[in-house]
Amino acid sequence: MRAVWISGVLAAASWLVMAWHLAELEPGVVALQLAWKPRMFGEIIHLWPPEALELYRRWLLFDGLVLLAYGAFGWLLAVRTRVFSPLPRIVRAAAPFVLPLAALLDAAENCLHWWLTEMPRFGMPSVYLASASCAALKWALLILFGVLVLWALAIGDERAR
Repeated sequence: MRAVWISGVLAAASWLVMAWHLAELEPGVVALQLAWKPRMFGEIIHLWPPEALELYRRWLLFDGLVLLAYGAFGWLLAVRTRVFSPLPRIVRAAAPFVLPLAALLDAAENCLHWWLTEMPRFGMPSVYLASASCAALKWALLILFGVLVLWALAIGDERAR
């Protein structure tokens, strides 16, 4: 149980640091993550001053810690606690993989963003689409995990009555 708490606190703290660290970027990072066309991506990058782009690129290195923390937290919460025990068996079997898969997609997105922000690569639209697809799937999985936790807690509360 200790590992669950440590990974959860580390994930939450690193997300808060990330939000604080990148708050000055306008448009925000999520807009960049979901920019699936080279032009959209380039327009966002060109709205940022050069030091903001460098801030973002430096952050990509630290984001590895964030994704490891939330990936570990999701796995540990699913396998070391009974949070998901009220859910159907197939959901319980899938739950441990939701956040680690989101973290894997996040890592792929980070690699692509590192490469795409190094220099303009507007002639490669499929890379921008791949990056945005990784981001969209990552966000969908993060939301799904939250929904699964809420579902499990709601069912657990009803059974306790």
